[in-house]
Amino acid sequence: MSSRAHLDPDLLPHHPRSLSSISIQAFCLGFAFAAGVLLSLYLTLIHDSSPLSCFWRIPTFLCILSTFHFLEFWTTAHYNTPRVDASSFLLFNNGTAYFMAQVAAFFETFLTSLILRPFSTIPPYSYLHTGTFVLLGFTLVLFGQAVRSIAMAHLGTNFHHIVQVRRNEGHELVTNGIYALLRHPSYFGFFWWAVGTQLVLGNCVCLVLYVGVLRRFFGHRIQKEEKALLGFFGDAYAEYKAKTKVGIPLIS
Repeated sequence: MSSRAHLDPDLLPHHPRSLSSISIQAFCLGFAFAAGVLLSLYLTLIHDSSPLSCFWRIPTFLCILSTFHFLEFWTTAHYNTPRVDASSFLLFNNGTAYFMAQVAAFFETFLTSLILRPFSTIPPYSYLHTGTFVLLGFTLVLFGQAVRSIAMAHLGTNFHHIVQVRRNEGHELVTNGIYALLRHPSYFGFFWWAVGTQLVLGNCVCLVLYVGVLRRFFGHRIQKEEKALLGFFGDAYAEYKAKTKVGIPLIS
C-alpha cells in the first residue's frame, strides 16, 4: 500500500497545502534574497562614474520584496497554523494590480538609473536621490514590515488575508496590544512599507501612484471590513472604532 494513503491529501502536490509548492517558493525567495544582497553590495562598491552605480536600488528592492513574502508565510505558519497553505506567501494570489505595481516600480528605477539618468539630478528626483530620503525609505520599510508582522502575530487565528463577511467560530474582537493604538495595523504597516520602498528606489511617479492607489484600495477594504465587524460585534466594535485610528492619510 502506498505511504501516501496515510498522508493528509492537502499536503500532496497540486493541493492547497502542497509541501512541494511551499518548498520551491521558499527556495526561490531565499535565492532572490541572497542574490539581491550580493548584487546590492557589489553595485554600491562601483565607482560613481559607472552607469551601473545607481543599480543597487533594484536588487535591494528584490531583497525587500522577498523578505515581505517570506514573512507573510512564516508569520501565518507560526501564529495562524490552521489557515496556512501554499498561497500564504502571496506570490501568485495578490492580484494583478499588485504585480503591475511592482513591475512599474522596477521599470521607473531602471529608467532613471540608466536610460534617463540625467533626470536624477532634476527635482523632484534630485531630492529623492539624497541620502536623507533613502534613509527615510529604509526606516519606513523596516517600521512598516515590523508593524504588519506584529499585527498578524498578535491577531493569531483571527487574522485572514481575505475580508470575512461571515463570523467564524472562535472569532474574537482583539482590542489590546498594537490593536489598542491602531484598528487596522496590518494595513497601516503595509501602506508605510510600500511608501518606504518607493523612497528607497528613488521613484517619484510610482511614489505618488502608490500613495493614491493604496489609499483608495484600503479605504474601500476598510469600509467593507468594518461593516462586517459592526455586524459581528455591534456596539463593542463601534466603541472600539471611536477610540482608535487607522493611520493612513485621509482614512478616518
